Amino acid sequence: MEVSMSFSHDMDDEYEKLIRRMNPPRVVIDNKACKNATVIRVDSANEYGILLEVVQVLTDLNLIVTKAYISSDGGWFMDVFNVTDQDGNKVTDEGVLEYIQKSLGPEACFASSMRTVGVKQSTDHTAIELTGSDRPGLLSEVSAVLTNLKCNVVSAEVWTHNTRAASVMHVTDEETGLAVTDPQRLARIKELLCNVLKGSNKTRGARTVVSHAVTHTERRLHQMMFADRDYERVDDGLLDDNQRPNVNVVNWQDKDYSVVTIRSKDRPKLLFDTVCTLTDMQYVVFHASIDAEGPEAYQEYYIRHIDGSPVKSDAERQRVIQCLEAAIERRVSEGLKLELCTSDRVGLLSDVTRIFRENSLTVTRAEVATKAGKAVNTFYVRDTSGYPVDSKTIEAIRQVIGQTILKVKGSPEDPKPGSEESPTRFLFGGLFKSRSFVNFKLVRSYS
Repeated sequence: MEVSMSFSHDMDDEYEKLIRRMNPPRVVIDNKACKNATVIRVDSANEYGILLEVVQVLTDLNLIVTKAYISSDGGWFMDVFNVTDQDGNKVTDEGVLEYIQKSLGPEACFASSMRTVGVKQSTDHTAIELTGSDRPGLLSEVSAVLTNLKCNVVSAEVWTHNTRAASVMHVTDEETGLAVTDPQRLARIKELLCNVLKGSNKTRGARTVVSHAVTHTERRLHQMMFADRDYERVDDGLLDDNQRPNVNVVNWQDKDYSVVTIRSKDRPKLLFDTVCTLTDMQYVVFHASIDAEGPEAYQEYYIRHIDGSPVKSDAERQRVIQCLEAAIERRVSEGLKLELCTSDRVGLLSDVTRIFRENSLTVTRAEVATKAGKAVNTFYVRDTSGYPVDSKTIEAIRQVIGQTILKVKGSPEDPKPGSEESPTRFLFGGLFKSRSFVNFKLVRSYS
């Protein structure tokens, strides 16, 4: 039986490769078609996950998607993205344009469709994945444990949402500068970190995974928090209704689609977050339209479950809404933004986060990187009491760490009020002649 299943899988894989050889992906990059954006067109044989792969490549290059049109009915995938760089200009860097062509064009077509979100082994570092209850000082405690175990954090990303925390950390051995390989030491790291994550909270679990695998960090964070059920709403008072995204799901009965519409404040990587979540929830996007040219982003997706069915029940609809809300909120930068740039050393992250904790600041999100021997870290911090961060506290911290080393980048912009326009307008309305659909009443339900 196993031989038969393996043979069937191999045949499917060979058939997929044949289709790609006959219809290699085509990428066209046009800097003349649009006045204020670079237009990227991608045509390819359709397969599950390809939309996420394309969006991920653009997101990893820190490109801003201002508009997008996606269509993948039948066996062909066609999408158009209007993108700019971080400063709102067209993309003209030849290295970036060449990378896009290589990553999405014919040269990449014979790899696995999920190559950029797959897992590969690394001898350069050890990957540590952590999930548990969020609390003030948690990052400080975790990094202190790693320092005591003679591990250096070379990169890390930390998200917090809905009283939960998740992190992907890449560490090296202090002495060798390479991955930690001793099984007993790895077991000790896992045990101690799990104890820190558990803390005094016995009602929700904590999880620590230590491996030499390399995954796409941001996708793993979404998967980890989704598995941790952070979408089950806890009213922590941090986001009011005006700040929360407006998500709606209706069924277009004649076409057997469910139509997901999302209206929220725009921010970088918003498209990746929503597409990643729909993909990991095993929904296929057949058509989509994205409009993010203003301060507010509007996204519309025509989806079916991977089994071919639209959303089947109100319970499923509520779960889609909650999971998309969570995906958008996880990366929202709550708090004051602090940037640290200095020579890297073992224990640096532990020392900095300890100073934050001693001054009653809690880290809501963090990005830690090491480039050419330099630590380049970004922290979003809040006062543990819930009040705005006191400027005197920040100045006291900067005196300790170094005025030129730690810089204040300001707090996030105030959210703009939501538009009065109905969130269920369909940008693809002209694509389908029929207007008959079953409209589920929009009710946001929190567990």
